[in-house]
Amino acid sequence: MAEAGATTDTRARKNARLEDIAREAGVSISTVSRALNDSPAVKRRTKQEIWKIAREHDYDFRSNMPNGPVGAEATIAVIVPAPQARETRVADPFFLELLAGIAEAARERNADLVISHVFPRSAEDLEFAMTTSRATGMIFIGQSSLHDAFNSLSSRDDRFVVWGAEFPDAHYCAIGSDNFAGGRRATSHLLRLGRKRILFLGDTEAPEADQRHRGYRQALDEAGVAFDPALTVPAHFDFHSGQAATRSAVTRGIEFDGIFAASDLIAMGAIRALNLSGRKVPEDVSVVGYDNIPAARLVTPRLTTIDQDANLAGRMLVSKLIDTQGGQASSERLETSLLIRDSCGG
Repeated sequence: MAEAGATTDTRARKNARLEDIAREAGVSISTVSRALNDSPAVKRRTKQEIWKIAREHDYDFRSNMPNGPVGAEATIAVIVPAPQARETRVADPFFLELLAGIAEAARERNADLVISHVFPRSAEDLEFAMTTSRATGMIFIGQSSLHDAFNSLSSRDDRFVVWGAEFPDAHYCAIGSDNFAGGRRATSHLLRLGRKRILFLGDTEAPEADQRHRGYRQALDEAGVAFDPALTVPAHFDFHSGQAATRSAVTRGIEFDGIFAASDLIAMGAIRALNLSGRKVPEDVSVVGYDNIPAARLVTPRLTTIDQDANLAGRMLVSKLIDTQGGQASSERLETSLLIRDSCGG
């Protein structure tokens, strides 16, 4: 009897009419019709509630909304939450490599790719993005400060995956590099070179940078080197911030003989500041970055860095989203490796 009841309920939900949605939403049928056609005459919150009810009843309304990309079996939307530390995300070379991996994988799966203009800053923004999107699924680049919001969202909608740090209590699928291991590996290498005063450049409020910083501290502990808070200097994920942070450390008289930067762009900015201050890299200061963007092997000196495979990451994001329905999938960490070049001196 229970199975028959479940079948009847499913059939009723799939056979929902405009009248049913209007009754549940407490609005008129004409309001429902306008909302399902994305009419600007209906308030945003009302549309969001109607769309939510329509989705719960498996009511096919997105085909009535304005057309997006056509000719594909699926549409993937890439969304970048409001930045917390990586303020130049869309122009960030690592982001572009990650996007290329996503695009290639999407094309192989006959899926269209859309970079959304939506800029979520809160749990409400995430909810609105999910309930209003016509996309088959969404890829969020970074959690920013929305980890709890993603957890809450995953209980209602599993059509998304996240590129970023993995949290022990995460209920959603997150793909990212092993930031802790990468930070530990970079710092351990500098310590093996005899560097004892290692400057960490990065904004530890960002989940990825915080995990890299914890790896940095672990390496210091293992080498018996005392952690000095003065050697942790905030820097956003861009060239100019790395340059300014390093110049500030030099001006304040902070002694250091090594730098571990939370990104390659920060590291390149740091090298620029060191050159301007008269310090030589790697003779006076060894520098290690993180990301292995293409420019890392083109700058002078060539940048030693922690490599994370952005192309593989993009493909994994698409696979998790299409094959396992987002939040139903398990999170995965990508292995990192140290690429030794000229900037560290050995």
